[in-house]
Amino acid sequence: MRQKSSALVARVGTAGAKPPAEQVARGIRRATCTQHSSEEKIRIVLEGLRGEDSIAALCGREGIAESLYYS
Repeated sequence: MRQKSSALVARVGTAGAKPPAEQVARGIRRATCTQHSSEEKIRIVLEGLRGEDSIAALCGREGIAESLYYS
């Protein structure tokens, strides 16, 4: 029932209406599930091996978790 009403609101909505919560959630999921190319992964690992910055700083700058770096 909710999907039907949200679709109705989306069609009838006004110019300043907020997007449905489902669309917002989908956008957040897309933003958090970034996939890095092989070249990016190699670059990140090589930067870590150089040791100019800490791994925590490197991971923070690249937007990845430290556990992902070490896996």
